[in-house]
Amino acid sequence: MKTSISEIKYSKKQDDFVFAPFDHTFEVNEGSIRSGKSAAACMRLANFYMLSPDESHLVSGYNQEIAYKIYIEGDGLGLAYIFDGMSQLKRDRGGDNLTIDLPSGQKKIYFKGGGKSNSANSIRGMSLGSAAYTEIDLMNSEFLKETFRRTANAAIRYHLGDLNPPAPNHPILDFFSDHNAYWKHWTMQDNPVMSAKRLTELEAEFKRNPYTYKRDWLGLRVMPEGVIYSMFDQDNMTDQALIGKPIEMFFSADAGQEDATTMSCNIVTQVNVNGRYKYVLNRVANYYHSGRDTHNVKAMSTYAEELLRFTNWCKKKYQLYFNTILVDPAARSLREELKRVGLPNQGANNNAHEIAGGRKGIEVGIQRGQNLMSNGQFKIVETPDSGISMKYDHYNFNREIGTYVRDDTSGYPVDANNHAMDEFRYSVNYFYQKYGR
Repeated sequence: MKTSISEIKYSKKQDDFVFAPFDHTFEVNEGSIRSGKSAAACMRLANFYMLSPDESHLVSGYNQEIAYKIYIEGDGLGLAYIFDGMSQLKRDRGGDNLTIDLPSGQKKIYFKGGGKSNSANSIRGMSLGSAAYTEIDLMNSEFLKETFRRTANAAIRYHLGDLNPPAPNHPILDFFSDHNAYWKHWTMQDNPVMSAKRLTELEAEFKRNPYTYKRDWLGLRVMPEGVIYSMFDQDNMTDQALIGKPIEMFFSADAGQEDATTMSCNIVTQVNVNGRYKYVLNRVANYYHSGRDTHNVKAMSTYAEELLRFTNWCKKKYQLYFNTILVDPAARSLREELKRVGLPNQGANNNAHEIAGGRKGIEVGIQRGQNLMSNGQFKIVETPDSGISMKYDHYNFNREIGTYVRDDTSGYPVDANNHAMDEFRYSVNYFYQKYGR
């Protein structure tokens, strides 16, 4: 792949990291968003591949799409561009890979997802020279452990992870300690593409909320005391398959253009627990696209076409018809476009006029969601591969729920990175109205 970038300039932090000797088995880059960690990681891995005599290597993300986007594409700075003219995408028994012809021998860089409970199965039996992980804190723990087993016989053993600052009690920190990780801290000032003017603007923006300022600007580990769904436990609330008798399938959606457009597929099941039946809300799939994050703003008509494909995929995959599509009442344009492509819908209950038990507005829906989680009535079900480039998994839901917090000053939920949280609340309100009382 030929990049359109004509000149690359590294910051001192990037330069020191990229060209440092490979003296550590496990290196971790941790710090604020947009700090230049990913671009530097791609170049350092490229250096390593030229040194390593091993043929097979691994780069990974929560899902395969993210691994490809960060390491292979890398916004024009990824491995496919670094090795332009001497590499090509291939698929073999080990899976999808970037095959590179180097003086040290042919290298196969496999890109895989590591966020599911069974992700480790995709690499069992492989012999690897190295493994890299973006957003390592979102990875399944067994997958991470298996990668270290796979590199046990490497000539030069190397692992590289990156992440934004986790909570101080996150289990990934124990994993770092157990594997003697060499840690490096990053901030936005380490990214050479950030101008002084842009840095000033972003600092002012983040300072509005102490939590995001410390985590996303200073790159510090902060205990998010105001996390709204603190009772959410990703491991214990995730099932590999749907459990119970399916009762109903429905969809809920929130819309944006620069902001994210997201739609979840939800299946209500009836489960026998100690001789008593209860209803469970299962989140089984998620369409999610952010114009701001992807630098690709789509028209509502395009979203409607893609959401039609998503709903059809869900019907085929789960062999269920759906009863309704719930859409944010304010998203009139999306609602009209959905009708145009043959998807009738209705305005979701967004709690605008609700008052219950001393709570009002969205707090009513939030409390319902908290109760479902606490009562074991909410589950995430791992999503099969979509068969297309876009993944319908729960990556964005898991990412948002961990940072959905209250403002320290006002006490209200911070109105940022909350699009999946809003459509989750719509699905909860629908479930509560029909099954929760």
